[in-house]
Amino acid sequence: MMELNSLAHFLVVARLEHLSRAAEELHVAQPSLSRTIARLEGELGVPLFDRSGRLRLNDAGRLFRDHVERALGELEAGRRAVTEAAGDGLGTVRLASETFLTLTGPLATYKRAHPDIEIELRWSAAEDMARLLRAQEVDLCVTSQPIHAEGVEAALLFDDAVGLGVPLDHPLAGRASVTIDEIADLPFITGRDGHWIRRLLERLFAARDRTPRIVCESDEPSAIAALISVGLGVGLVPGFARRSGSAVPGAWIAVDDPDCRRRVTVHWAAGARLSGAARLMRTTLTDFDWNPGESAERT
Repeated sequence: MMELNSLAHFLVVARLEHLSRAAEELHVAQPSLSRTIARLEGELGVPLFDRSGRLRLNDAGRLFRDHVERALGELEAGRRAVTEAAGDGLGTVRLASETFLTLTGPLATYKRAHPDIEIELRWSAAEDMARLLRAQEVDLCVTSQPIHAEGVEAALLFDDAVGLGVPLDHPLAGRASVTIDEIADLPFITGRDGHWIRRLLERLFAARDRTPRIVCESDEPSAIAALISVGLGVGLVPGFARRSGSAVPGAWIAVDDPDCRRRVTVHWAAGARLSGAARLMRTTLTDFDWNPGESAERT
């Protein structure tokens, strides 16, 4: 009989594909973790990892991982449902996102309407979100580009133009729009590898067999805007950001490309029983007045 603890340990090894790092994260001895994985493979009758060189999850391992994520997720959902019913309340909502700056408005609205509900926020890269949802480690995820994964449902929150941010004294500052070819040789300030705006920049350039000249990477949107404004480079800036009250002075220029957009979506696990708190959060997000069409002159 497979033990729940062993299954949870398998998921960590499957995610990291590295025994020593998994053992360190789990606070267990590596030989013990190796025996756990070997025991699981023995019970299943097939190897779950390829061991030629670096440890790699194989096809059987990926299939098993998906089922284990859903199974443990259902157990966690059951625990939370019982806790919610016993407490005679709406409980807690767990929300993951790539950035929370965009969500301050709906989060404030939600907290005002439901002050007794606890909100747990978790930063996550988009590529990890499907796993978090299937395992029910979080209730909802908000991303700046859609997640295309099995077992995940989604609703569009808003579709926003992304433009080029430049300093006010930049030669392009007076332009109404620019093409990718026109800006292909400019120095760019953007997010780190994996950030949605970095991925968008790379996709736009790759469509023209070009590579952007990146002179600065940052995890902080405010820092990116500030560095653009002082003339260290240019960068992609979502329309939502230029309408915020904390926007840094600079010119915002439309990019003449239909794919230069940010599509913000909320995701949840298909078939999952969302708590009352999570259902209320989903409704708050989908009903919120995002005003994506509102325009402004500066970033």
